[in-house]
Amino acid sequence: MIIDDDPLTLKRLRRLLEQKGYKVSSYTSPLGALKQMENSHYHLVITDVKMPGMNGMDLLINIKSHLSTTEVILMTGYASIDKAIEATREGAFYYLEKPFTPEQFLDTVEKALHRLQIHIEIDKSNMAKTKESDVPVIIGKSPKIREIETLTHQIAPTDCNVLITGDSGSGKELVARSIHALSQRAKGPFVPVNCGAFNETLLDNEFFGHEKGAFTGADCSKAGLLETADKGTIFLDEIGEMPHSMQVKLLRVLQEKELMRVGGNRRIPVDVRVVSATAKDLKAEVAAGVFRKDMYYRINVVNIKLPSLKDRPEDIPLLAFHILKRLYRNGGKKINSISPRAFSLINNYAFPGNVRELENILERAAAITDSDKIRACDLPSDLIELELHAYQRPKGNMMTLAEIEKDYISHLLKTTHNTRARTAEILGIDRASLWRKIKKFGLD
Repeated sequence: MIIDDDPLTLKRLRRLLEQKGYKVSSYTSPLGALKQMENSHYHLVITDVKMPGMNGMDLLINIKSHLSTTEVILMTGYASIDKAIEATREGAFYYLEKPFTPEQFLDTVEKALHRLQIHIEIDKSNMAKTKESDVPVIIGKSPKIREIETLTHQIAPTDCNVLITGDSGSGKELVARSIHALSQRAKGPFVPVNCGAFNETLLDNEFFGHEKGAFTGADCSKAGLLETADKGTIFLDEIGEMPHSMQVKLLRVLQEKELMRVGGNRRIPVDVRVVSATAKDLKAEVAAGVFRKDMYYRINVVNIKLPSLKDRPEDIPLLAFHILKRLYRNGGKKINSISPRAFSLINNYAFPGNVRELENILERAAAITDSDKIRACDLPSDLIELELHAYQRPKGNMMTLAEIEKDYISHLLKTTHNTRARTAEILGIDRASLWRKIKKFGLD
């Protein structure tokens, strides 16, 4: 469906699409178009932004609230970065600035329909008849994770460069692999590179490769990682560690889409999508002159910021059982449950190492347990110790000192399973004093 209040534009765009074999409806009124959508399903809606009666953004929101599987392309002669970002967040596939060429228009339509096809195949659990494991799953039901999952599906087919930020262990490579698997490059290679794992000389050789005789020991020619990733995706992990000189060389490759091997004199064309990741604040690094500004803008077309695990505690149970099932599939023990106290310890832990630390904790627990469940005694001792310091004052009205003391002692008794010697030790008092406080507060 095409919606534009200019009849000439409608006629021109409709002709372009019908010549390509598409079945097209066209409307000058957005309200009339919405009424038609109640009776017929459309795979793609292409709409102008400035129209009488209802603007394109309101139309987009209305469509997405009722027809989540319909793709939307917005057209406007008044494009801006802010509006484009807003449109993407509301679910638009693309924000097309007028004037555009027929080739640009048809290319955007094809990409939008390709993305729709991916969604259909995912819903059928049959993405290009590949194995389920070929499409990485982002686990979580929290609003932040759902937003990231939506954004990942939106940008995957567009071929734009992506910068993924977040703390170590938060799942940056998983998101990068998901973008690749959902993109038009899915059949091409996914090449991960840790930019902090090589010194400057080795990094040059790893990225660009070398010709035979380029240096001592170069007995044969070797393709670099950029050539290896041709027609696919290169994942630059810890890109904040990349030296300035390598940033200059890589920027040239991204701009010119060609490279020269070390010791070579011929230009080799390369077609790669760059997905980068860092735990650093690259914007601050740019301001401090540590990271190149032009490189930052080249790799940061779209930014995906991953939350820390402590910022999405509702996802911990889902992640925990997903990890345990995966461990079982990989030859580990079958764990059917996690005890209430073990779950309490896990849920109250801050996870400085994020999802990777949760995985390590559960893998260790599954290995040492002699049961079909994870118990508190199977968890690392520091989690149990941390529970002793995890006291939080009850929410509500202000408490007196005596009320806080009573509540804290009650917390410690529960945590230590009523081990009074340990409770007294934590409080820094003798057992007789603890006994008197228990009697005073009626905690026995």
